[in-house]
This record gives sequence, C-alpha cells and structure tokens, in this order.
Amino acid sequence: MQPTTTPRRLTRPRDDRWIAGVCSGLARRFGLSPGLVRVLFVLSCLLPGPQFLIYIVLWAFIPSE
Repeated sequence: MQPTTTPRRLTRPRDDRWIAGVCSGLARRFGLSPGLVRVLFVLSCLLPGPQFLIYIVLWAFIPSE
C-alpha cells in the first residue's frame, strides 16, 4: 500500500514575498527553491511573451495564506 500524501495547495505565502508571493507560492507547490523560480521568471522576461500579464493574473487568482 502506498503512503498517502496530501498535495500542497497553491497559495501565496505571507512570509516569503518579494512582490506578491507568486513565485514563492509556485516554488512551494512544486517543491522548488523560491530563488530558482524568481530567477527563471526574470530570465523569461527577456523573451517575448505575456509573462507580466500571467504574473498579474496569478496574483489575482492564487489565494493568500
């Protein structure tokens, strides 16, 4: 029998925010370092695309802790 694990909910933490906590929340949800997710986001902003718009949408829809 496999051990049951509760999946981590996607929330924006109150204690590890730089701007809105989106990168930190994504990092916690997927088990990554918040610094790594922030660096990946900044690097992705060098490429064309709707990164800022996606960030704002996630900020609006991901609940705060």
